[in-house]
Amino acid sequence: MKIQTILAALAALCIPAAALADAGHSHGDERAYGQPGDPKKPARIVQVTMREADGRMEFVPRTIEVRKGEQVKFVLRNNGAIDHEIVIATLAENLKHAEEMRKNPDMEHEDPNARRLAPRKTGEMVWKFTKAGEFDFSCLIPGHREAGMTGKIIVK
Repeated sequence: MKIQTILAALAALCIPAAALADAGHSHGDERAYGQPGDPKKPARIVQVTMREADGRMEFVPRTIEVRKGEQVKFVLRNNGAIDHEIVIATLAENLKHAEEMRKNPDMEHEDPNARRLAPRKTGEMVWKFTKAGEFDFSCLIPGHREAGMTGKIIVK
């Protein structure tokens, strides 16, 4: 166990600083898919349910359409029997982040573009979509995205 810890620490020292900035996390700066919203300003409410159904894991709805410049308050509910999360990013960023999650499955998110919820719990997330395009939202807990827990945000 000690050797694994030492090897992990050495590997971390070899990673350039730019690589340490996880593309799947937003810390207040604007991203390709927008920026953290202002909870004091008006927002359109979009309800998103996370659940397991018929051997699949899913978000309801799977597709969300918003206008460029629109602020959205996601009202989240985990109706499932296990933890789920939602991470908004580009598809490439979420796929890269999913790889990191496989290496560190206990990683949890409470970033402006991500929320993790225990079974039967609720949460909120406010996001402003400042650029047009198609963006991804996924549950990046290992195995969940692969089981169908992904969706698309279309910003027009």
